[in-house]
Amino acid sequence: MATAVKRPSGKWQATVRKDGRSQSKSFLKRSDATKWAREAELRTDQGQLVSARNAEIPEMTLSEVMNRYRDDVTSAKRCADNESYAIDGFLRESSNLAGRKVGKLKASDFVAYRDRHMKSMKAATVVRELGWLQHALDVACADWGQHLPQGNPVKPVRRPKIDNRRERRLQDGEWHALLGAIHQARSPLLKPLLVLALATGMRRGELLSMQWKHVDLERCTVFLPQTKNGRARTVPLSPRAVQVLSELPRNDVRCLPLSGNSVRLAFERLRRRAGIVDLTFHDIRHEAVSRFVESGLSLAQVQMISGHRDLRMLMRYTHLQTEDIVAKLAAVDIA
Repeated sequence: MATAVKRPSGKWQATVRKDGRSQSKSFLKRSDATKWAREAELRTDQGQLVSARNAEIPEMTLSEVMNRYRDDVTSAKRCADNESYAIDGFLRESSNLAGRKVGKLKASDFVAYRDRHMKSMKAATVVRELGWLQHALDVACADWGQHLPQGNPVKPVRRPKIDNRRERRLQDGEWHALLGAIHQARSPLLKPLLVLALATGMRRGELLSMQWKHVDLERCTVFLPQTKNGRARTVPLSPRAVQVLSELPRNDVRCLPLSGNSVRLAFERLRRRAGIVDLTFHDIRHEAVSRFVESGLSLAQVQMISGHRDLRMLMRYTHLQTEDIVAKLAAVDIA
């Protein structure tokens, strides 16, 4: 049976299968893939089909797979900077595993990799890495003619449980300490980035992808066509956010032309200079959303600003109003 399927990379993968064997090849055009599939199917009927394992395609090492995956697949993702950086780190730190031929890899190799990295990484980071390792091997089989005798060795590896819940709020003096230490920052865009993060509650990726064509300072809004949860949204801007945006130079398509990794490193340096412990950039979003709730906005209104997919995800912010609720209950206590 011959098929032609469009891959996430945009290429068309033609595959011919018969009696448990298969042969695949990728093309830029669907017409080319269909033509090859018809010709390969004819060869199949004549008994000329060979599997990818027996075809004259050299077996790749995991390092070769990951380098090609980074250049061909990761580069097209919205999270390209972060994932490319992570893949480079994997290649540096896991040279023994990366040097193995993909056909020799076993699930136990990645179980050992998972357990080793759980000692120094967060569970979410390990899960992400296992995710792109599995996808890279899937792509290598589907598009690059590689063969995994026992199937994808990453697929059966149990993922650690993720608990990313944080309740970190800015403590007295921490915000001013950050702004006070910012004069030593290399980029003049770091301060407006931080101020906008606190004023809008937007995620780092949303702030960095924000484009001038989507900013309307008269209506005090910014449109985000791509967000983490896949839904576009329009974010209302406070007077402070409008002021910051109006003072930014417009010499780039993006309002804040910075890379995610450069911001991550710059924020770490800033946090250390300010003498602040255990604060992440994402904690500023948590602080912003908490302040929205404390200001009296309804959860539905906060959801429109923050972009949380489900109102239940905002329920953890309601505990921040406990003291206010106690005071209100005391005022109406008639028992």
